[in-house]
Formats: sequence, C-alpha cells, structure tokens
Amino acid sequence: MAAALAIALGSLAPGDEMPRNLPWDKLNHFLGYGVLAALSGLAGLRPWSAWLVASGYGMLVELAQIAVPGRLGGDPYDMLANALGAAMAVLLLAALRHFFNGALFAKQNRRNNP
Repeated sequence: MAAALAIALGSLAPGDEMPRNLPWDKLNHFLGYGVLAALSGLAGLRPWSAWLVASGYGMLVELAQIAVPGRLGGDPYDMLANALGAAMAVLLLAALRHFFNGALFAKQNRRNNP
C-alpha cells in the first residue's frame, strides 16, 4: 500500500518544473512497478495477480496523469515499462521461491533419509 501511495504521489504531482525526456525515466517506471509487483507477491498474491495489479495500477496512474498540469500522461512506453518491470519482478520472485523451496525440500529429505 505504501509503495502504491508513493508512486501515486510522485506520478500525479504537477510537473511544470520537471525536466523532460530524462534517460532514466523508463528505468524509474521499470523499477517502481517492479517493486510494487514484488511487494504484492510477497504479500501473498500469486505471480499473475501481482503482475496484473501492478500493471493495471500503472495504466490507471498513467491515464490519470493526462489531467495533471505539466504531465504528459497516457504514454504507452511508460505503460510498457511499468508492465515489463512488474513482469521481471514476479518472474524473479517465482524463481527465488522455487529455488529456496527446492533447497528446503532437499534439506528435509536429507534429514529423513540418512
């Protein structure tokens, strides 16, 4: 919830004094929505649901920016960066869960079968 609020506050503030076309703009989108998806996954959402929540929220925020003075909302490349960041996060989270669950399972088998 805090990550979603931080994204909304940063994304929906008037942007009259913001520099345009920063090279790290898409990276910020990628990382911000990746963190949101990862936190959603850690909170118990399944990977697909975490991706859907983060990507959908990114689309809504991007569309809401259209009404904010000084913001160029509705950018499809921002939406793509949001969705890709969320996808990378849930894939990484799923891989880590698989790895650590597999390691724990192997450790339990070694204890039960000396």
